[in-house]
Amino acid sequence: MCEHRRMNTLSRRAHGSLALLAAVSFLVSLIARPASAGEAAVATSERHATETAVAVLSAGGNAVDAAVATAFVLAVTYPEAGNIGGGGFATLTRGGEAKFLDFRETAPRAATRDMYLDASGKVVPDSSLVGHRAAGVPGTVAGLWELHRQHGSKPWRELLQPAIRLAREGFVPPPQLIARTTEKARSVKDRTNFAAHFGALAADKPFVQADLARTLERIATRGPNGFYRGETAKLVAAEMRRGGGLITENDLRDYKPVWRAPLRTTWRKYELVTAPPPSSGGIALVQLLRMKDALAPRFEGIAHNSGQYVHLVAEMEKRVFADRAQYLGDPDFVKVPVDRLTDPQYVARRASEVDPGGISKLTNIRPGLPESLETTHFAIVDGAGDAVAITYTLNGSFGNAVVVEGAGFLLNNEMDDFSIKPGEQNFYGVVGGSANEIAPGKRMLSSMTPTILLQDGKVHMVIGTPGGSTIFTSVFQGIVNVEDFGMTPLQAVGAARFHHQLLPPTRIVYSRCCSLPEAALAELRSRGYDMVRNPWEFGDLQLIRYDANGKAEAASDPRGRGTSQVISLPARK
Repeated sequence: MCEHRRMNTLSRRAHGSLALLAAVSFLVSLIARPASAGEAAVATSERHATETAVAVLSAGGNAVDAAVATAFVLAVTYPEAGNIGGGGFATLTRGGEAKFLDFRETAPRAATRDMYLDASGKVVPDSSLVGHRAAGVPGTVAGLWELHRQHGSKPWRELLQPAIRLAREGFVPPPQLIARTTEKARSVKDRTNFAAHFGALAADKPFVQADLARTLERIATRGPNGFYRGETAKLVAAEMRRGGGLITENDLRDYKPVWRAPLRTTWRKYELVTAPPPSSGGIALVQLLRMKDALAPRFEGIAHNSGQYVHLVAEMEKRVFADRAQYLGDPDFVKVPVDRLTDPQYVARRASEVDPGGISKLTNIRPGLPESLETTHFAIVDGAGDAVAITYTLNGSFGNAVVVEGAGFLLNNEMDDFSIKPGEQNFYGVVGGSANEIAPGKRMLSSMTPTILLQDGKVHMVIGTPGGSTIFTSVFQGIVNVEDFGMTPLQAVGAARFHHQLLPPTRIVYSRCCSLPEAALAELRSRGYDMVRNPWEFGDLQLIRYDANGKAEAASDPRGRGTSQVISLPARK
């Protein structure tokens, strides 16, 4: 935790001018704004990002302004997941209206259904994970531009300055980042150019990314045309040709983010606003929350993370993942039965199938209808009560491990999120079907679940996390920790977590840092579960909660290197 408090000269310099602007603008705002106060809150996965969001809000920016600046800073200081070479989702509430922006990556035009299979129809190992052919067409820059175009208030160029300075002047990398880059360089060896760009990180010298600074400057000056056209697009296309990748300048030029209707439903006394397809996360979250309520008598008197509690949740998760594999995909390509999958009667029927005492056999778990690990999430609420929850990703840690030469950013390996062969497990061990098969221009299925809970039209909670297929199970546990067990946000994000996903049928993985109780582990093993401490930390929950009086609490998962902050600001007109 001590690294969260470290301040170095370069970091202070990088934020100096923005901090000065924030102070001046804040003083001016005291005159320009009404006296009624509102509490703003920020929770991100990295301290430079949190500092940037706080500075933007203090300078009079709204939640979208802060989100744009934060996302670009994470592309510099959190390269394992923060990105301009990936994509993601944004759930937001603004002026009482709920919205959802899909800036997920798409398959290149040259992509084909069986592109990762050999002549005998077998999956070529690592072909969808490492190297140029693993990348989908990036959506992050277009998504952030669209968010700002619709709802931003500060100048676009101003919001990119913190990221540009951090890339140009450098920042001292924390131990966790150094460890992750070392591990990644070792795992990919000489298959990509990763080590040449990230292999020399050290705690005693600044990490400067001059090429990335120039790319960000082009984006600051030209908006999305600074990425999807011109020099940056040419550099991406040249990198693809160099490594046999598929993305072309035409693919980049034609990329478009999509505004979609968020998945909105009631849960208890709240309105839940969460991710629709092509995310599976929102549907899965609704199913889990409603299934737990349907099983309320089974949970009565059961202690948090006890053996029986873990078993019941695992039984619920089995059924959710069975539905995910069968029905979910890009809604522009397949019809996803969202209403039927989240219908309370359907969910109750699925809940009735849960075996309270034993492990359901895999042969008895079927879709119910009759017919990355490395991601990052941040949550921001401004003084007016408008909220933004963004989860964006490269998929696996550091994506496909390919840095675009001359442009300085990593590309994603999101193509692995397609069903590269029906019934075949992906990087996260999740199986898929034809609904999520590869097709040109198609968006791959995701588990990202940026979520907002409203009470009487006001923000009650903003929550999300990275973690690949563990995302929506972690978000579910975070919400339940607060609502059913009375935990504070910090307790909720720091509690031990667990995950089960249908395959392997008896395996439950649990937190690396925060183990389940020994008694629970022993009980679950006696029932026949294979209890596995996860080799990496799944999840990095970021959570903001408001009480009935408008007082905010914000928390960042202690597993990561994130920080959170609550600030009192005059409410915007």
